Amino acid sequence: MIAAYQALCQARVNAALETLFKAPAPELTRLYDAMRYSVTNGGKRVRPLLVYAACEALGGNAEHANGAACAVELIHAYSLVHDDLPAMDDDDLRRGLPTTHKAFDEACAILAGDGLQTLAFSVLTDKQLTPQDADTRLKMVAALAHAAGPAGMVGGQAIDLGSVGLKLDQTALAFMHRHKTGALIEASVRLGALASGNPTQVQLDSLQIYARAVGLAFQVQDDILDVESDTATLGKRQGADIARDKPTYPALLGLEEAKHYALELRDQALAALRPFDDGAEPLRALARYIVERRN
Repeated sequence: MIAAYQALCQARVNAALETLFKAPAPELTRLYDAMRYSVTNGGKRVRPLLVYAACEALGGNAEHANGAACAVELIHAYSLVHDDLPAMDDDDLRRGLPTTHKAFDEACAILAGDGLQTLAFSVLTDKQLTPQDADTRLKMVAALAHAAGPAGMVGGQAIDLGSVGLKLDQTALAFMHRHKTGALIEASVRLGALASGNPTQVQLDSLQIYARAVGLAFQVQDDILDVESDTATLGKRQGADIARDKPTYPALLGLEEAKHYALELRDQALAALRPFDDGAEPLRALARYIVERRN
């Protein structure tokens, strides 16, 4: 099920994303090319999938979630461009291709990331892509801003950079990853729910529990793959976290215990969806996929 659903959602969000990278002037062509390269060079589109699945779980029309799906992917892409920079993780490979600062140059990559970040919020205020009422669109903007900013993803990256060489306990490691990775995943589910029309607070609370578990499971599985997978499969340098002496779940818990923890988190996510009917099957499938994926 998940492969077909993933292909459908990928095609939907990719078509919407392609409309965003038309340079308004010849002088801006290189910048827009770098932005397009950073977004359209592959990727699983997990965050847009979560947007669409959350929207559909509440009976919404997936087409009405295109703006939200684009917005979370733009933020994700910007974060990868900046994370890969020499001042951060200094990576040469992303999704099996040269990172943006290698394909273009460092200054252009910084500006491309800046452009993608602000474009995400522009998309949420565009009534064609985000057809919800003004109050809902404002809630979407607020949710994404919180998740992407210093109290969310940016803060998590700051903690991550400051933790190199340190031995974090499980509470501290979870705190870091709930910000760095989990915040945007949680926002993806929330934006999808808001895009559905009129979610109840009970539904939002259940989806928050689901998203928090899925977000942490995603990071645990990433840490596992950094140990078990290979560069060709991952599309980025295998063993990078170990080489940088970053705190990871396999290093803290051991590889087998980390795998067990990922499954526990998957089960927590599935339990949170018990009140939902068959419309939430894509969310359930995504929870399973996140801990089964190999890249």
